[in-house]
Amino acid sequence: MTATLTVCETCNFAPDTKRGPEGLTGGEILCGLVEKAVADSTAVTSRRHACLMGCDHHCNVGLSAPGKITYVMGSFAPEAAAAEALVEFAALYDASETGQVPYRQWPQGVKGHFVSRVPPLPADES
Repeated sequence: MTATLTVCETCNFAPDTKRGPEGLTGGEILCGLVEKAVADSTAVTSRRHACLMGCDHHCNVGLSAPGKITYVMGSFAPEAAAAEALVEFAALYDASETGQVPYRQWPQGVKGHFVSRVPPLPADES
């Protein structure tokens, strides 16, 4: 199974700033950094998505895998350290049977960024 980081490419650069110095949204910058960070990973993939509807936060990311809890995180700075922390957490998530990672294992860069946790859909019983 592979964990997927879904990064909002339309997110603001900062709370009240749509575009950064390069003219890119914060989401576009974070997407590129996450893509670079997962390039050599066999446990984590990434994909871009327009608007995750977390506009009260900036640089929103979803983490999901079939049969596992889904996490939504936000308020990241569009920086390499954030991308690396996301990929590190996603690898721990991938290694977990349920997607739950003990708090003591969380990378510092994801602490305080969790917006919601969505339980997995029940397995098809047909």
